Amino acid sequence: MMYPMAEYPTPDQLYAELFEAVQSGHLFADSKTFVDAVPKTDAATINRAFREQVGQPGFALPAFVEANFDLPATTASGLAPDSGRPVRDHIEQLWGLLTRVAENDNPNASLIALPHPFIVPGGRFREIYYWDSYFTLLGLAASGRTDLVAHMVANFAYLIDTIGFIPNGNRSYFCTRSQLPLFALMVELLAETTGDENVYRRFLPQLEQEYRFWMDGSAQLTDNLSTARRVVAVDGGHLNRFWDDSDLPRQESHSEDLALAARSARPAAELYRDLRAACESGWDFSARWLADPQDLGSIRTTEVIPVDLNAVMYKLESVLAHSHRLQGDKQRAARFTERAAQRRHLLQTRFFDAQTGCFTDLLLPDLRPSTTLSLAMAYPFFFELATRRQAQQFAQKMQSAFLKPGGWVTTLIDSGQQWDSPNGWAPLQWVTYTGLCNYGFTAEARAGARRWVDNNLAVYGSTGKLLEKYNVEQVGRIAGGGEYAVQDGFGWTNGVLLRFMDQLGIP
Repeated sequence: MMYPMAEYPTPDQLYAELFEAVQSGHLFADSKTFVDAVPKTDAATINRAFREQVGQPGFALPAFVEANFDLPATTASGLAPDSGRPVRDHIEQLWGLLTRVAENDNPNASLIALPHPFIVPGGRFREIYYWDSYFTLLGLAASGRTDLVAHMVANFAYLIDTIGFIPNGNRSYFCTRSQLPLFALMVELLAETTGDENVYRRFLPQLEQEYRFWMDGSAQLTDNLSTARRVVAVDGGHLNRFWDDSDLPRQESHSEDLALAARSARPAAELYRDLRAACESGWDFSARWLADPQDLGSIRTTEVIPVDLNAVMYKLESVLAHSHRLQGDKQRAARFTERAAQRRHLLQTRFFDAQTGCFTDLLLPDLRPSTTLSLAMAYPFFFELATRRQAQQFAQKMQSAFLKPGGWVTTLIDSGQQWDSPNGWAPLQWVTYTGLCNYGFTAEARAGARRWVDNNLAVYGSTGKLLEKYNVEQVGRIAGGGEYAVQDGFGWTNGVLLRFMDQLGIP
């Protein structure tokens, strides 16, 4: 099933010639700036004016864009850095600055309006992001902002109802892909925060639709056709991979994608889809997806069966089983219980690599284990899918290889990509910490969490900011890598930091 997006036209569709002129001309340092701009009038009027004026003497593209669009501001820039402000107070103030109401329902803009207030990550990220939001919600719940937790869950349900799935973010140009499907965890968090089990029943239709989206194409798979969009047939069952329904350059990184394709010998459409699929993973970019860790052009995301995605899909199947039990539908509950058990078996038998003692990604076509170890291995422990012996090996690997002075490092490879060494990221710190705690390695978990908190506070002390990512190998040093400068705000950092401070008893 393809999900039609005609009601949310993208900037390149609305302003084809102007879009190409702006992006190929590198008018803005960040390709995302133009596609987030809000037009001052309708697209037809702007396009007509552009065609009439572009060939005239003295035409200036920057002046034309400024006259016809309101350019976006950096989110959270309104809070002046003040390292003397207690970090908890700083976060409470940030919640207000990061809260948005999508009253702009301009059909010629890329932002998709939402019915309820929502939290954005910060910096250049001026819209909700799917998987980011779960870790932000952890902090909102810790702050007692149950209202915003409920609003965010309702917004994601709205996107499922109107689009058919939760896109990467609420932008038209994100509507060919989703992200790590954590909606079930958000529903669970809301139920726990409010003490209302009926939450599961209320959002059951959206949970089922989320599952249908991720499993779309599974009924057509045969021995001769082992993949379809996000589904892979394995051992008589189904696993999932990341995908994107478009094979064009990303609109928000248009210049970067074109430049990479020009340097690559690969078919451009294949390269673009793999770049986009990595964005669906949230790890854009990482050696996890690269055949050559030093060459982004070797990206092969669609050939990877990710351990984290499949652990999350197990959780979705489990929550669906629980929700149907609450609904009194024993037959459907049993069906999803069986699917969760089947996926758990595949995770145990296929994804655990005895040679390294780690859960790994699998590589198509022969399902061999990836040699790139990463914190994605923590997800089976986060969801309690592993054995006690596997947990012991996990704890040892975290201690011997991944724990650094400032927290747990994302991978052991320094590729220059932001989801690799020396960087650490808040969501993976929380997943690793929880996974260790789930199997009784509480001291090891708390030690790693303390290093992360101290790193966050060191950077906050020198900059007055909470950042998107951190260098965990050199405490206090600003992290680098990736396609853009490190952003401040920052939703998931705020959420995980609050949770860790509460867990560790830090005032």
